[in-house]
Amino acid sequence: SFFDQFSSPSLLGIPLVLISMTFPALLLPLQDNRWVTNRLSTLQLWAVNLITKQLMTPLNKKGHKWALIFTSLMVFLLLINLLGLLPYTFTPTTQLSMSLALAFPLWLATLLTGLRNQPSTTLGHLLPEGTPTLLIPALILIETTSLLIRPIALGVRLTANLTAGHLLIQLISTATITLMSTMPVVSLLTFMILFLLTILELAVAMIQAYVFVLLLTLYLQENI
Repeated sequence: SFFDQFSSPSLLGIPLVLISMTFPALLLPLQDNRWVTNRLSTLQLWAVNLITKQLMTPLNKKGHKWALIFTSLMVFLLLINLLGLLPYTFTPTTQLSMSLALAFPLWLATLLTGLRNQPSTTLGHLLPEGTPTLLIPALILIETTSLLIRPIALGVRLTANLTAGHLLIQLISTATITLMSTMPVVSLLTFMILFLLTILELAVAMIQAYVFVLLLTLYLQENI
């Protein structure tokens, strides 16, 4: 079925999810002590600097200590999402369990940071200033619900966008192959659509990794 591509790969009953998660890290060049580096190391350093600069822009100096966590998470998600678009590969981020496992602890860490450093301000976000007395209980419930639903929204957004993209690619590629013998002209048109969709999915894979980490930085900024 079309959803077989989202099932966890296994070999002799052994799940291969950990291998698929750690494999992208093997593609990164290792840093050495040479004065002159190759082009790949220079490109990697430029990309890491660019990602760190983009992620740390919304944060003040107190949040810069989170730079290593957020940059590592961004590179990790970016590599997994992009490599998952290759044929005969598996994308771990299409599993809701993994997306929630990444979103919930980091969201909870930002929340606990705010409760520890500035509990009054963090709790004050649950009730906007100047709220009428009759609306106070309802607004507190609404704001609390929106606060607790943040990690679920993070995980579902990442999983849903990647899953939808993979399903569309498989559906259109199946139509292209099926129509090739009977209607070659229509098959050519669907192939052009498939090519454009693949380019779109490359952008979606990068954007979703960026949005996931950017929202975490915004949650952290609220609590510091």
